[in-house]
Amino acid sequence: MRCFVSGHDDFREIVMAVLLSIGKKAPAFTLPASTGGKVKLSEFAGKKNVVLYFYPRDNTPGCTTEACDFRDNLARLQDQDTVVLGVSPDSIASHEKFAAKYELPFPLLSDEDHAVAEKYGAWGEKKNYGKTYEGIIRSTFLIGKDGKIKAIWSPVRVKGHVDEVAAKVAELKQGEAE
Repeated sequence: MRCFVSGHDDFREIVMAVLLSIGKKAPAFTLPASTGGKVKLSEFAGKKNVVLYFYPRDNTPGCTTEACDFRDNLARLQDQDTVVLGVSPDSIASHEKFAAKYELPFPLLSDEDHAVAEKYGAWGEKKNYGKTYEGIIRSTFLIGKDGKIKAIWSPVRVKGHVDEVAAKVAELKQGEAE
């Protein structure tokens, strides 16, 4: 499978493309979930592909659009043996309200210390209105049933992103069948 990393306009992206490249084992994690309890990446091993998407904040325009796009296309992904997990530094209470408000049927994971985001290269320097700060870099990882990274999108442009992910998931499923 060929490497897919969108955009190479800064050094962080190039470094992360090397460290978290296609075919490498995805970093393990266990995080509290909006659906109750904790979610471990290892619980999907051998059973499901995982779309792991990192987003900056609940209830913001881009993050709401992205979450609702995943919600509206969830059946397409589930039909391909794939689960969706959203991750942000927001609290479980915030995630629960966000999920309820927009009827999100997939877990939102709380990474309050951004340790998992850092492992995935989804935490770093950002610029907004001339101000530089550290935060979530909107990123998505497709992790195969074998626990290896199959595709990386970083930074993500929300419009059309879920369609790109669904196409890659379908391609992965087709490769499994061959």
